[in-house]
Amino acid sequence: MKTLTQNFETKHNTAPFSQIQLADYKTAFEATIAQARAEIDAIVNNTDVPSFENTIEALDFSGESLDRLSSIFFNLNSAETCDEMQKIAQEVSPMLTEFSNDIALNEDLFKRIKAVYDQKDKLILTTEQATLLDKKFKGFSRNGALLSEEDKLKLREIDTELAKLKLTYGENVLAETNNYQLHITNEADLKGLPDGSKEMAASLAKSNGLNGWVFTLDFPSYLPFVTYVDNRELRKEIAIAAGKKAFQNNEFDNKENVKRIVELRHKRANLLGYESHSHFVLEERMAQHPDKVKAFLNDLLEKAKPAALKEFAELTAFAKELDGIEQLEKWDGAYYSEKLKQKLFSLDDELLKPYFQLEKVLNGAFTIAEKLFGIKFKEVFDIDKYHNDVQTFEVLDFQDELVAVFYADFFPRKGKRNGAWMTSFKPQHIKNGVNERPHVSIVCNFTPPTETKPSLLTFNEVTTLFHEFGHALHGMLANTTYPSLSGTSVYWDFVELPSQVMENWCYEPEALALFAKHYQSGDVIPQHFVEKIKESASFLEGMATLRQLSFGLLDMAYHGKSQTIDDVKAFEKAAFEGTSLYPDVEENCMSTSFSHIFQGGYSSGYYSYKWAEVLDADAFAYFQEKGIFNHEVATKFKDNVLSKGGTELPMELYKKFRGQEPKVEALLKRAGLV
Repeated sequence: MKTLTQNFETKHNTAPFSQIQLADYKTAFEATIAQARAEIDAIVNNTDVPSFENTIEALDFSGESLDRLSSIFFNLNSAETCDEMQKIAQEVSPMLTEFSNDIALNEDLFKRIKAVYDQKDKLILTTEQATLLDKKFKGFSRNGALLSEEDKLKLREIDTELAKLKLTYGENVLAETNNYQLHITNEADLKGLPDGSKEMAASLAKSNGLNGWVFTLDFPSYLPFVTYVDNRELRKEIAIAAGKKAFQNNEFDNKENVKRIVELRHKRANLLGYESHSHFVLEERMAQHPDKVKAFLNDLLEKAKPAALKEFAELTAFAKELDGIEQLEKWDGAYYSEKLKQKLFSLDDELLKPYFQLEKVLNGAFTIAEKLFGIKFKEVFDIDKYHNDVQTFEVLDFQDELVAVFYADFFPRKGKRNGAWMTSFKPQHIKNGVNERPHVSIVCNFTPPTETKPSLLTFNEVTTLFHEFGHALHGMLANTTYPSLSGTSVYWDFVELPSQVMENWCYEPEALALFAKHYQSGDVIPQHFVEKIKESASFLEGMATLRQLSFGLLDMAYHGKSQTIDDVKAFEKAAFEGTSLYPDVEENCMSTSFSHIFQGGYSSGYYSYKWAEVLDADAFAYFQEKGIFNHEVATKFKDNVLSKGGTELPMELYKKFRGQEPKVEALLKRAGLV
């Protein structure tokens, strides 16, 4: 237990993963919560007049051990979990919720904060300090500090139940993902599937003690299957399995969890004086109001829908001409899109994959970061890790000073949730004159190496790596005083700018020349492939935009107004009405596995992907104007966006970088929608 409750005696104070016993977590949480309570008590019981330093600053630096422990535990619960760990999560989550509620509803603490806040106009504060003061005051007022005792109690009950519901929701999705496998013994059923995917499926079958091939709902297994396998019935089977996760009236069903989460979120918002959960959430976003989000989504929908309908008609005609398909279904989309893409651009992921060896792509991302932001990455082998697959790096500046510790975890495995994400094991902050550098991690589920081939990425996986690496740069280059304003601690609709802007380099010949080299011959990717990649970037973009908008509109439908939902499937169908292209599949429901909004932090925030696309298209247009490795533009981006975290309002930071507010035209142009 001692391992988890003190500063680690390790290189760069990194987490000592190999020394951690599961049995130690609960006791460690109890001890660090007690320590954090004592730190809060010391602030409350301070007899000096409340000041910025002894109240606001002291509060931000409190609970450091608990935050560190929480980040280690919950990061591993996503990347390397097991039944025992999930059980511990169910036990400690209510403890943490209770503790955060104890702080949020601590009247004496709030009195001190309010005393400082009430005299803010007389205080001489830096921009960052003023932001922190505002954030701390709102953190209390938005969490019930101004409520009556009776309502505070109601709020606690809601928060405790929500914490448990969100965990259960996520566990159900993971269980449903793990519980399905498609076992194939006849090789003819795999006609069309690339050799690499087939080899991976054979290896998966072997590891399960089976002959033939095994496919799962994990993306590197699922996506090639629905994209390439000619057998339409088998594509239908696995697609329906993916679409009915946690919608099967079994012990892992999430319908009631969805209804209850939505109901409690609205109750919570109403209790705090807000019209809906969205009104509450968006007060702390660039968008600020549900009406603005809905107008933004509907405006894009109006511009994208004609293109989407035209593309869908073309895809339908193509499928009919090729295979006599009268009605395109959801399990046909990826398959015929890939076939049409190959016809139009002679561009096949299988042709491109040999040029995207994972190690080379990762080194390419490192080289681009070095050219833009003056940092270098050095792989090291003396930093503890939680799984053999994980790679560890020191990130250094050109004076060889430590900028960050970087962990990379790339391959799917049991106990690791689907998808890709960036996270942090230790935030950056400055305390007692020492700039504590961050420990940042990216976790992905890429195609693993096989016995005959290294890990070769699809182009989509390449852009995913750059996306998560952009988030990581936001964390690694942070340079703020206070931990709660550092790195990715920014408004939710601003957080995707650094990640999405990095994807743009994947389309530039000058950048591709650095890493897109054939894994056997070492030849740089041919120029005509690069041109095809750029041309195909806006291929079926209208349909893709409609899909993203549908998710944002579904999110806003759930959270934009207080309501009672009788039937989750019917509600979802109504929300998708204006964006549907394919016929509905009766046994499928997205809401029961829409983890982004029901387990993650994207409720009333899914629109931010598109919002950030407007920002990133506008930002990259500036790079293109001056040169994609232009030092002046890169420095402005680093100094005004990447290093500043949440120290100022995002729009102010963006204008300091760009000199103007973002314009939607750059996105429409890039997407080929104008």
